[in-house]
Amino acid sequence: MYYIIFPFLYLLSLLPFFVIYGISDGIAFLLFHVFKYRRDVVMNNLAIAFPEKSDAERVQIAKRFYLYFTDTLLESLKFISLSKKQLLKRGTGNFDIVNELAAKGHNINLMAGHQFNWEFVNHLTAIKVNIPFIGIYMPISNKVLNRVFIDIRKRYGTVLISATEFKTKMHAIFNEQFSIGLAADQNPGDPRSGYWIRFFNRPVPFVTGPEKGAVKNNAAVVYVSFKKIKRGYYHFECSLLAESPAGMKEGELTCLYRDKLEQTIKADPANYLWSHRRFKFEWTPEYGEIIG
Repeated sequence: MYYIIFPFLYLLSLLPFFVIYGISDGIAFLLFHVFKYRRDVVMNNLAIAFPEKSDAERVQIAKRFYLYFTDTLLESLKFISLSKKQLLKRGTGNFDIVNELAAKGHNINLMAGHQFNWEFVNHLTAIKVNIPFIGIYMPISNKVLNRVFIDIRKRYGTVLISATEFKTKMHAIFNEQFSIGLAADQNPGDPRSGYWIRFFNRPVPFVTGPEKGAVKNNAAVVYVSFKKIKRGYYHFECSLLAESPAGMKEGELTCLYRDKLEQTIKADPANYLWSHRRFKFEWTPEYGEIIG
């Protein structure tokens, strides 16, 4: 089946960007107005994050979000055939701080949020960073599509490891110098196991793994912000959160990450994956202290 579907997707990837974005416009319209795909979740998230905005302003943010979302899905297909020259033209970023840390011998955790377009930053990091870049991914249940996206994501050298295999492979990974990309804004499976931190003035549980891994391995931590310049063009900026986090207080690193993530989202509120329930859990005292 892979050898039937992949050639079809390759032909789709050859479509000009203006055609891709015409299709994206149509899909975004259908998702918002017709199928109302997770629209209640999106609007509820925006109401919590931006209570100062009017209903009309939040609707406009939501409409842009759906365009960003469908653009990202269709742009991902373009990576099947997109040349390295086009990639470097359309995706720019300053990774100097990462390479300076690597030259000092540091391992590096690159912490980002679920912003658009994560496929661009995956490829750009693999090209620009001077040490191996490891990407952790969630397998897609459809085996054919999973293989397609693995092929896309490792095209420029990213070392891919599924989240389900990470625990068994992590020791081999950490034996060599590495940089690793982590989307650190997920909800933990159990709210009792997270760091409870205010996110847009509401307590939410952040996963602890990114911070604990950095502290345990004393890996330098760099935040990566995403900026959509215009359709098909992105800029990524790296900023240092901690060069040697081993001595930091529990939760301190995650709070620094939260601050950067909020700042980035506020600069372009549509550029965040609002279709996930960002405020899924309500804090209760049994969950422990709100640490930031």
